[in-house]
Amino acid sequence: MAASASECPQFISSNGGTRSFSTAPLIDNSDPNQIIVPEKKSWKNFFAYLGPGFLVSIAYIDPGNFETDLQSGAQYKYELLWIILVASCAALVIQSLAANLGVVTGKHLAEHCRAEYSKVPNFLLWVVAEIAVVACDIPEVIGTAFALNMLFHIPVWIGVLLTGLSTLMLLALQQYGVRKLEFLIAFLVFTIAICFFVELHYSKPDPREVLHGLFVPQLKGNGATGLAISLLGAMVMPHNLFLHSALVLSRKIPRSATGIKEACRFYLIESGLALTVAFLINVSVISVSGAVCNASDLSPEDRAKCEDLDLNKASFLLRNVVGKWSSKLFAIALLASGQSSTITGTYAGQYVMQGFLDLRLEPWLRNFLTRCLAIIPSLVVALIGGSAGAGKLIIIASMILSFELPFALVPLLKFTSCKIKMGSYVNPMAVSALTWVIGGLIMGINIYYLVSSFIKLLIHSHMKLGLVIFCGILGFSGIAIYLASIAYLVFRRNRKATSLLASTNSQTEETLPRQDIVDMQLHGKVSTSDVD
Repeated sequence: MAASASECPQFISSNGGTRSFSTAPLIDNSDPNQIIVPEKKSWKNFFAYLGPGFLVSIAYIDPGNFETDLQSGAQYKYELLWIILVASCAALVIQSLAANLGVVTGKHLAEHCRAEYSKVPNFLLWVVAEIAVVACDIPEVIGTAFALNMLFHIPVWIGVLLTGLSTLMLLALQQYGVRKLEFLIAFLVFTIAICFFVELHYSKPDPREVLHGLFVPQLKGNGATGLAISLLGAMVMPHNLFLHSALVLSRKIPRSATGIKEACRFYLIESGLALTVAFLINVSVISVSGAVCNASDLSPEDRAKCEDLDLNKASFLLRNVVGKWSSKLFAIALLASGQSSTITGTYAGQYVMQGFLDLRLEPWLRNFLTRCLAIIPSLVVALIGGSAGAGKLIIIASMILSFELPFALVPLLKFTSCKIKMGSYVNPMAVSALTWVIGGLIMGINIYYLVSSFIKLLIHSHMKLGLVIFCGILGFSGIAIYLASIAYLVFRRNRKATSLLASTNSQTEETLPRQDIVDMQLHGKVSTSDVD
């Protein structure tokens, strides 16, 4: 059977030579929709690997990103652009590690967690991962509701309820196969990019100020720090690590050392291409918002919108490009972003549940359950606070994602460091160290903001002293539990650590393709044979 979570598949023999496995497919599958990578090494094989990176990149340009980007530009002009640069670079490194984990081991991140951790930690990690999926779905619900409001003047709270119908769209798209779905999402990504690149030309931000914002880190005030954490949470999402490590399993790659190397290299290039496009879109949104909202000739009406900018008011930013059709075009782009994010969110939820609990649901049911959990807080906030309250909920959801990132990132680093220290093909030790530094910085910023904001809340509250002390004890106890949980994941030793050089007779059976992964993407069905 498959190796344990912390074991690395054997690709290097004890004498240092490279072993090639049999080229016979692990699962005899004649599905014409399956993506097969040719045995012959060629740069043309790159096109067979195109797709997962663009599916993952949707999470970097979803409605949550648009909301945080718009507010960053409106409030701080270009000062927070460096956060986008750092987050994009970190995302490329982290996402490449997630892809490599799936390619090399034949198992995705959630499956590794189930095999490595005992029942209680595994269950808690599953709960945290499910919260991350729901937190990711909240901006999609609100963004879709805003889009429906702009297109058909439907109240936001009714739009929130109507977002449950996106399940039908998801099922309609799935029946055409994963390849066509990947191309559709790539088309939507480039459509969004063209819209904002054209608007960027019209808004004419100062290039020197933009470059200064990109390469000179600065955080002015607690508000900027909070928005920076929201940007990080909207860019580096924990559920994306589970998603990317599973999406790569849908390709039938050559089962040899050369084939593994080529797959890891091409997935890195593909992820870099997709995330570069996402990075440019985010920079464009912030630059457009910063240039327009800080213009000297801004009308009083638009200036009022900029002071409390959210997705429902941002269509005027495209007015220079399409005039009176700006709201319609922005709504269509927002609707496309929200629905494509729904697809990736549903996939992530499927893989999380299947990996942690070995439980699989029909995609429509999985989507419906996740969407219901996201609709409830969105509906309550939309009814009480209107579009402004819904916009703030997006920021809160992004911050939640940022705080949950360590619970996906640390297991990923622990599992990938196994093959790094034992002779990996693609990940030098410097990459591992860099990723740990990136994760440490993200966690440090989160903890600093959490503690400083909580202390400020206690100091400026009008509660009685006894209640302040009680809330302080409760709050700091929660922070201590949060830090202890991360420390447990960081310092816990893997139960089994088998060297690649130690066992020369073992061969991983968990090699690609994974038919259950292919079935979940193509038809929403699961193979009756369990490959685990």
